[in-house]
Amino acid sequence: MNPGDRVRVERADQTYEGVLLPSTTAENLVVKLESGYNVGVDRDAASVEVLEADTYDVEGAQDAEGESAIEFDDDLPTISLISTGGTIASTVDYRTGAVTAQFDAEDVLRAVPDLAGRANYRGRVVANILSENMTPEVWQELARAVRDEIEAGADGVVVMHGTDTMQFTASALAFMLDTPVPIVFTGSQRSADRPSSDNVMNAVCAVEAAKSDCAEVLVCMHADEADERCALHRGTRVRKNHTSRRDAFETVGTKPLGEVDYESEEITFRREYAERGEADLALHDGLATDVSLVKFTPGTDPAMLETAANGAAGVVIEGTGLGHVNTDWIDTVEAVTDAGTTVVMTSQCLAGRVCDRVYDTGRDLLDAGVIEGEDMLPGTAKVKLMWVLENAEDPARAMREPLAGEIQAQSRPWT
Repeated sequence: MNPGDRVRVERADQTYEGVLLPSTTAENLVVKLESGYNVGVDRDAASVEVLEADTYDVEGAQDAEGESAIEFDDDLPTISLISTGGTIASTVDYRTGAVTAQFDAEDVLRAVPDLAGRANYRGRVVANILSENMTPEVWQELARAVRDEIEAGADGVVVMHGTDTMQFTASALAFMLDTPVPIVFTGSQRSADRPSSDNVMNAVCAVEAAKSDCAEVLVCMHADEADERCALHRGTRVRKNHTSRRDAFETVGTKPLGEVDYESEEITFRREYAERGEADLALHDGLATDVSLVKFTPGTDPAMLETAANGAAGVVIEGTGLGHVNTDWIDTVEAVTDAGTTVVMTSQCLAGRVCDRVYDTGRDLLDAGVIEGEDMLPGTAKVKLMWVLENAEDPARAMREPLAGEIQAQSRPWT
C-alpha cells in the first residue's frame, strides 16, 4: 500500500476508511477520513485492506532546487503552491507528539486530496520553517519566487505559511510586489493530523481565491468556527487576534474584503479591489532591516527608545490612544530624529487613527519630528517603513499615504 490509496483500517472494535497519507514514522499509519479529519493508528495493532489503489496521486518529482511539476490539464488554470513551512505544511511526529514542519508542496497536495481537479499545480519550496523563525531575508526570497512563478505563467499563487507571523509576510509582499494575479496566503491553526484541523478548507478556499479576479495580496483563513466559509483579508489590514481558534484572523477597522463559500465555491467581495491584469508585474524588494518596533507602556524608560534607535534607519512607536508617550520621552524622540532616524507613531488601540494635534503631548511629538502613522497596524507600519526607506524618495510622505490598502480613508467601529 502507498500514500494515496483508499484503505480500510481495523483496530480492535474500530474501523476507519479513507485515504492513506504520508506518515512521519514507520510505526504509524495516517488516514484522512471522509470528514476531512485525520486519524493516526499504530501499524502493528491494525489490519489494513486496500480498497482502491492510487485514489489520489500527484505526478512528478521535486527537483534539487525545491520545485515540482505536476501533469497539466489545458482546461484548468495554473496555481503555484509555494511552501514556507508552518502548521499547514506540518504533521505530528507520533514518537513525541510534537508538530514538525516538513512537508513540501507535493506533500500538501497528497494531504489535501480535495485540491485535485481544481487547478494545475506547480510546487515550490522557499523555506521549511516555523513562522516565528521568519526573517526579512526570507520575505525577499519569497517575493522573488512569487515574481518568478507569475513570470512562468501562474494564474495565481498560494503561499503556505505559519500563522504566527503571516500578517507580517503578507504585508511585506503587498509592498514589494505589483501583481497582475492573486497572491493568497493561507495556513492552519491545527495540523492535518489533529482533530478539527482547518487545513483542508483553508487550502481549498485559498486556491479558489487564487483563481479569482482579485489581484491583491490576501490572507485566506476560517471566517468563523464552522467549516462553511473562509474570509479574505487584505494582507496589510489583517491581524491574528487569537492564539488557537480557527477563526483567529480579523481585518482590523472594517469587515474582510471578501469571503469564499466552502461548499458552493462562490466568492463574494464587499469592496473594490485591484482587478486581475490591472497591474504590470514588478518587484521592488529592497528593505531596510534596521527598523525597530517599540511599545510604550507607563514606566518605560526613554532609554529603550534611545537603544532601539541607536544607528537605526527607523523606529515605529506603538503609543497610547491617539499616539502618545510620556512627556519624558519628548527630548529623546527629538534627539533620535535629529540624528537621522525616521520615527513613526502608531497606536496600541485596535481601531482608530493617530492624531497628534489634539493634546499638547501630541503636538510636542510632531514638533520633535514624529510622523503620524494614520490608522496603520503597528506591525504593518514597521514593514512599510522598512520598505519606504529603501524605495520612496520621501519616506515621511510615503508613510502617510496608502500604498497597498494599509491606510483607510475613515476609521469606524467594525465589530
